[in-house]
Amino acid sequence: MSYSIFLSIAYSCAGGNSCHATLTNMRTVLLIGALLLAIGGPLSTTAQELPEASETTWRARVVEVVREEERLIPGTSTRTHFQTLRVELLEGPKRGEIITVGNDYAKLGVGDRFFLDYIVTVNGEELYSVGEPDRRLALLGFLLLFIAVVAVFGRGQGVRSLAALGGGIALIFFVLFPQLLDGASPLWTSAGVAAAILTAAIFVTYGINRKSVATLIGTLSAVLITVVLAQIAVASVNMSGFTEEYSVYLNFNTQGRLDFSGLFLAAILIGVLGVLDDIAITQASAVEELHRANPALTRREIYARAIKIGREHVAALINTLALVYVGAALPLLLLLYQSEAPLLVTINREPFTAEIIRMIVGSIGAVLAVPISTVTATLFLVRTNPGAAAASHEPQRSDSDLT
Repeated sequence: MSYSIFLSIAYSCAGGNSCHATLTNMRTVLLIGALLLAIGGPLSTTAQELPEASETTWRARVVEVVREEERLIPGTSTRTHFQTLRVELLEGPKRGEIITVGNDYAKLGVGDRFFLDYIVTVNGEELYSVGEPDRRLALLGFLLLFIAVVAVFGRGQGVRSLAALGGGIALIFFVLFPQLLDGASPLWTSAGVAAAILTAAIFVTYGINRKSVATLIGTLSAVLITVVLAQIAVASVNMSGFTEEYSVYLNFNTQGRLDFSGLFLAAILIGVLGVLDDIAITQASAVEELHRANPALTRREIYARAIKIGREHVAALINTLALVYVGAALPLLLLLYQSEAPLLVTINREPFTAEIIRMIVGSIGAVLAVPISTVTATLFLVRTNPGAAAASHEPQRSDSDLT
């Protein structure tokens, strides 16, 4: 019975869009097969006597590309690239051995390093499956390049911003993630972590001063409004939070304990932090420079001039946000473009709805952040000086008038 279930899963995946990753990733098929073999073993054997399937991941290196060809994915008319590789195991008890494996995952060349899944079935059969290429060295190189560019261009402030970025990432990994997995409220937990990230980022990068305080208050106010708007939007469209296949895997790994609708809200909140912080610090700097250039200007006058700068900033920023979301969801949009279903029906599906909500809520939050942060900066940074204002409105006399 287990074997028929396995075959039905394979053929159903071959015919649907939602399982295309399974078709191109032999590791998943092998692992499902191994697990089902473990479940469908001899029923007369007790649970204590059942052997267990195991999976280990080792690093390996391509020694030779024996053959390359195009093959049809079983049950479909879709072709995929297939390689026969001779590889050397770089770790584990079989280190140094040369084996031959098939690869229909990522195209590899001689010398490429990758991760190899080693699976032992309940019958003792050894299976190998090509996994992800080893990208860690390249990632490290780009990380060092990023640090160097920021440090050279930004100098001291750039280094402080990198420190703040590191602190924010640490808060997400060591505070937010553990709390979420322990069942804490996604909304309130992410809001608390967001406030901590913003406080650390602003004060570490710009120091503790009036401009930093104004920026922090303006940003937190905009975040609060964005959270309320996101809650209303998610409730209005009845989002479940299962916007992609990773949500399904996470749900199984946590035995259904997580609130995925709340996680979607948390994702919106964390994703919009940088944009709101950028707007708030820009507006605070604009107000500060306008006041420094002409201390005689009233708060109303400075607000009016700073808000013009903010409008131009937002006009460019909204376009940037839209393009970022489109770029991130490009495969999804291609699926929408190719779909034969009515456009309104396709858009109504949760993966598409989720991207639309992200873009709209983030954009509205960015727009509202401009007046909020400008008002806050004006109240904190502009000190009314009646004497200077009166002097600025006195008619200026020339030297000839003094004689």
